[in-house]
Amino acid sequence: MDFSLTKEQEFVQKMVRSFAQAEIAPIAGDLDKEHRYPREIVDKMGKLGLMGIPFPKEYEGAGGDSIAYAIAVEELSKAYAATGTMCAAQNSLCNWPIYHFGTEEQKEKYLPDLCSGRKVGGFALTEPNAGSDSALQQTRAEDKGDHWLVNGSKVFITNGSVGDVFVVFAMTDKSKKTRGISAFIVENTFEGFSTGKIEDKMGIRASNTAELVFRNMVVPKENIIGRPGEGFKIAMTTLDGGRIGVAAQAVGIAQGALDVTLDYMKARKQFGRRLADMDPLRFVVAELATEIEAARLLVYCAADLKDRGRPFGHISAMAKYYSSEVAMKTTTKCVQLHGGYGYTADYPVERMMRDAKITEIYEGTTEVQKMVVAGAVIGK
Repeated sequence: MDFSLTKEQEFVQKMVRSFAQAEIAPIAGDLDKEHRYPREIVDKMGKLGLMGIPFPKEYEGAGGDSIAYAIAVEELSKAYAATGTMCAAQNSLCNWPIYHFGTEEQKEKYLPDLCSGRKVGGFALTEPNAGSDSALQQTRAEDKGDHWLVNGSKVFITNGSVGDVFVVFAMTDKSKKTRGISAFIVENTFEGFSTGKIEDKMGIRASNTAELVFRNMVVPKENIIGRPGEGFKIAMTTLDGGRIGVAAQAVGIAQGALDVTLDYMKARKQFGRRLADMDPLRFVVAELATEIEAARLLVYCAADLKDRGRPFGHISAMAKYYSSEVAMKTTTKCVQLHGGYGYTADYPVERMMRDAKITEIYEGTTEVQKMVVAGAVIGK
C-alpha cells in the first residue's frame, strides 16, 4: 500500500495549483459578487486538459486517472469552489456516461469537443418533484420512429444556460418505473430545447445553474445512450463516480479556508500574542487539519478503487458525505477564527462557508449518502 503520488499526479497537482492561484484566486471574489460564469477561465482549463482529465488522448482527453482528476478538482476548489464545479460536472457527469455507455459514433462525435473544453457539458436528471427520488421523473420521451420527441423540464442543472451538450434522462415507459427511464445526448441547438430560470444561489455563484425546458424537442434516434430503460442504471453509476468529484471539491474548500485562516492567525495579534500562538486556537487547527487529511484519503481511496475496477460506490458515498461535512465544519470554524472580519466580504472565508454548503446537497444529499453506506454495511 503506497500513499505517495505518482510523478504524473504530482505534476498535475503543481500545474493546477499554480494556475488556480495565479488565474482564479485573484478574481474569485469578483466572480462571486457578479454571479459571472467565466468562460475565459473555462477555455484556459480546457487548454490545460482539465475538462477531460481521465479520458483517452484519442478523444482529446488528458489520459490521466481518477486520482489526478480528484487532485485537479481539489486545487481548483481551493482557489474558488465554482471552478471545481465546472471541472467536475464536465468530467464526471457529461463526459463519463458518454464514454462508458455511448457508442463509438457518439464518443467520436461528442467527446473531443467536451474533453478539450471547446464545448460545455451538463447532466440533467433533477426535476421539480424528482430530487433525491429520481423515480418520480415526469419528463417523457416518445418513440416517433425516426426520432424521439421529448417533453418536460429539468431544474438545478449545472451549466444549464451556458452548456452545449447535455446527458438528459426521460421516461420512455412509465409503467416500468425506474426501469422505464432512458438517457439521451441532447444539444442546445435541438428544436424544442430552451432554458428557463437561472438560479440565484447562496454559493458557487459563478457556476451557472438553470432550468432546462423541452417542448416537443426532437432528438435523433441515434442519440439514445445504451438501450431504452437503461437510464436509471446509467444515472446511478454516473453519480457514484461524480461523488468523488464533489468530495474532492469539499476537501479543496476546506483546505483553502484553513490555508487563508493560518495566514490570518499568524498576522493577527490579540492580548499581545499572535492568534497562532494561543493553544486553544492551535488545537482547533489541529482538529481541522486532521479531518481534512482523513477526508482527502477517503477521496483518493474511492478514486483508486474506481481506476482498478473494484466496487467503489459505498466508499465514494462515504467520501462525499464525510468530506462535505468537514468542509462545512472547517469553513464555519475559520469564520469564527477570523472574528468579526470573518463575517465580512473583505476576507474569503465567508464566501468559502457559503460555497461549502452545496457539497452537502448536490449529487445526492448527505442523507442519501448515508442510505448508500448503510445499505452496503448492513445489507438490504
